[in-house]
Amino acid sequence: MPTLFFRIVAAFWTATAEMAPYLLFGFLIAGALAAFLSPKLVERHLGGGGLPAVVKASLFGVPLPLCSCGVIPVAASLRQHGASRAATVSFLLSTPQTGVDSVLATYSMLGGLFALFRPVAALVTGVVGGGLVALFDRRGEQAPAAAVPVGDDACEDRCETDERRVRGVRGALRYGFVTLPQDIGVNLLVGLLLAAAIAALLPDDLLAGLGRGPLAMLAAMAVGIPVYVCATGSVPIAAALIAKGLSPGAALVFLITGPATNTATIATMWKVLGARAASLYLATVAGMAVASGLVLDLLFATVRVDVSGHLHAMAIGPWHHAAAVALLGVLAAALVARRIAGRREEKETADMDGALRISIEGMSCNHCRMSVERALLESDGVRRVEVDLPAGKALVAGEELDGETLRQRIEALGFRVVAVEPASP
Repeated sequence: MPTLFFRIVAAFWTATAEMAPYLLFGFLIAGALAAFLSPKLVERHLGGGGLPAVVKASLFGVPLPLCSCGVIPVAASLRQHGASRAATVSFLLSTPQTGVDSVLATYSMLGGLFALFRPVAALVTGVVGGGLVALFDRRGEQAPAAAVPVGDDACEDRCETDERRVRGVRGALRYGFVTLPQDIGVNLLVGLLLAAAIAALLPDDLLAGLGRGPLAMLAAMAVGIPVYVCATGSVPIAAALIAKGLSPGAALVFLITGPATNTATIATMWKVLGARAASLYLATVAGMAVASGLVLDLLFATVRVDVSGHLHAMAIGPWHHAAAVALLGVLAAALVARRIAGRREEKETADMDGALRISIEGMSCNHCRMSVERALLESDGVRRVEVDLPAGKALVAGEELDGETLRQRIEALGFRVVAVEPASP
């Protein structure tokens, strides 16, 4: 038993050291995107219909470090602010599959060909899915009138303040090394631990019998669709499965379906976009995952690149160990800061006169929190909003607050409002 434990620890550390330099650089690039890519700019370019909006939505989504839980409220907010249904589905398809952090992590563990093919597959999947929705689901091309922003002065001031908060070098560093690690830290650590367990416990040729055809890909899809794993956290798991004999194409199926779908996401999409668009989304994910997997296996066979060889080719030097220590430190600090911030916000908002406390289920990342804050600030009479993410509560202050309107605003993003009640004095 001690030997097995040390094998798992050693595998965990090796995977962390391989990913850490690339992942830290990915955090920096993601922070720069958050600091200089305005949400209003995204909304302006995703409005309207037709193929150009679909292509732009997919292009916007590929580099963004949003997981399948965080992309739902962001996409719902885009929809409320004028994005077409087709563009929204395109954004939902391409965004959770990749991000600058996950692409760099893929390069570190699976090589350049895999890292290049993964965002291309995400882009094509988004365009195909959005195009199908544009062809077969033409209902509701305009966002509901009730969801259009009301132009409240306090909302305008707060939204501009939020945008300025993430601008500049300081904002980029904060997003890249605090906000983003808060959102993906737990899933990344779970992915590394699962990869270490697979490497230590399973025989090296366990999955070789599945081959490189559709059977292996269907098996990977059966695992990937119902479970939740983020785009970055899925990389070490895929690398461990390839090391045990799974083909690169089948691993890609897991990398597409795992981040892009899970049971909670599917249920939420069904509610936000409707049955037809949600069905087209699932069909696109499944079909494009298998097609992409077959093409990737063909590419690896054609160029004669052995991805499993890349898993063992990288020399782990002092720089990698230092980066691994830094990465684990960043993740630990971010998660602690998230807990402390939640407690501080609860204390600061406890004395809000005439405020409402709203209990919300389904928020799991900072993008969820920001989407809820923005939706509430766009409601009539709202002057201040504080969302406690760990507690799943929002405190809203203002004049003549309508609890039912606030409930509808939140549930339009795909979350569930459990209760709306007066805040304690």
